[in-house]
Amino acid sequence: MAQLTLDDLRRVLIACAGENDGVDLTGDILDVPFEELGYDSLALMESAAAIERESGIPLSDDAVTDADTPRALLELINGVAVA
Repeated sequence: MAQLTLDDLRRVLIACAGENDGVDLTGDILDVPFEELGYDSLALMESAAAIERESGIPLSDDAVTDADTPRALLELINGVAVA
């Protein structure tokens, strides 16, 4: 499985939870907390479920909610994919 990219994550977040007005997801958002991007824990769980369905990568709920930035979530997903 190829590594999940920031663009892949953006696509999933928007498809699952939409996009908040006034938040630019096209910029460098790797280290911006999900809360500032307008995504709460429910939005992250829905996005993680979509990633699991698409990729077959199992993600624990606790690990997903602990990932507070896109960088942390991508590291989690890609770390599991390699393991």
